[in-house]
Amino acid sequence: MYTFSSKLKLFSIIAMVLGALLFGYGYFTTPHSVDEVKEMLAEEAAHGGHGSESAHATDAHSGAAVSAHGTEEAHGVHSGDEHAEHVLHQLQNRPWSALYIAAFFFFMISLGVLAFYGIQRAAQAGWSPVLYRVMEGITGYLPVGALVMFVLLVLASFHVGHNHIFHWMSPELLDPNSPDYDPLTVGKSPYLNVTGLLVRAAIYIAGWALYRHFSRKFSIAQDSANDISYHKKNFRISAAFLVFFLVSESMMSWDWIMAVDHHWFSTLFGWYVFAGMMVCGVSTIAMISIYLKGKGYLDFVNDSHIHDLAKFMFGFSIFWTYLWFSQFMLIWYSNIPEEVTYFVTRIEDYKLPFFGMVAMNFIFPLLILMNSDYKRLNFIVITAGIVILLGHYVDVFNMIMPATVGDRWFIGAAEVGSMLFFFGLFIFVVFTTLTKAPLLAKGDPFVEESKHFHY
Repeated sequence: MYTFSSKLKLFSIIAMVLGALLFGYGYFTTPHSVDEVKEMLAEEAAHGGHGSESAHATDAHSGAAVSAHGTEEAHGVHSGDEHAEHVLHQLQNRPWSALYIAAFFFFMISLGVLAFYGIQRAAQAGWSPVLYRVMEGITGYLPVGALVMFVLLVLASFHVGHNHIFHWMSPELLDPNSPDYDPLTVGKSPYLNVTGLLVRAAIYIAGWALYRHFSRKFSIAQDSANDISYHKKNFRISAAFLVFFLVSESMMSWDWIMAVDHHWFSTLFGWYVFAGMMVCGVSTIAMISIYLKGKGYLDFVNDSHIHDLAKFMFGFSIFWTYLWFSQFMLIWYSNIPEEVTYFVTRIEDYKLPFFGMVAMNFIFPLLILMNSDYKRLNFIVITAGIVILLGHYVDVFNMIMPATVGDRWFIGAAEVGSMLFFFGLFIFVVFTTLTKAPLLAKGDPFVEESKHFHY
């Protein structure tokens, strides 16, 4: 049995407390009035900084806005109180967006691991059973992370704390008598409405959590069983789960991510998010397995298991890049205004994170994990995993921030605090879950094959 070390537990608690304090500081120091924003813009203009370009700032919350995009038709030119109010909305969105990004990032790791675990179960893979309990430990975060995401969706739906990250929720867009009336939002309202969003979210979360609960239950029960009946049950529910997952994951990515840019859509988006969560999930499995093995707990995990995990890290990185380039190239080449504006704002206002995450998620894994021998070196796999995880955090950042805060983005207290808090919570929940059952699924019929896996 694994014992949660007091040092790691203390580290996770400190990270949560420090993260909460930093986020609170970032949230409460956000401007609360138009007058405060006017003073800030005047100061920026006087110093020739951000405010000197503010007359042309993007409006993520005007009736004509697609998001914080760079075309004049999409956001208009604002002056005086209108522009100051627009910037106020952007700045008030920033801490909420930072919280949302960090919450989704750690949630998607656990969901990616759950999908990978389901694939191993349904395929009856012979190499991976020695890693099942590590995967189950990581998916222990899924109910917690999903609950946090649902609460954030509820808070956004009722605009608690000046939360306006989903622009389509503005009632003015549906009012024919409003100057902000938006026919496109009206056309999407049968799907994009608060009731539908929350009901669908509850269905997704219930499906994922139920599979996680019963699969874990059957896995532990199999350890003391006299036959493989629980293994067969796990196989059946895993096959059913994967069908549900493929549909629900795509719809979740539309509802929770793509809907912040509700005028824009991509038919590849569900696959794109899927590729990101899978590479993050596999990287986390590899890193935690190496950590536990280094502490003497996973003596049955050998270099071949780590090599296979690193191959999946490499493969999903290439798959993610293929989807990223396919989505970007087709939209950029066609140059249709309502489509290309999604990338225009990211290239103009987010140049460093936009191209930086491509280097982190493609070029670095390509160079470091292409060599077969490197995949067996723990420090190489750990290094690659850290860079991949940071790169995909930046990827989620790029998907959310341009639509919610426009060019008012910054890595500050709210962003760092959110990451620290959820990192600490993730570590605490995952390693607590690992203490609840033996780290070897000894009852699995393929466990001996897995223990002797070499090539």
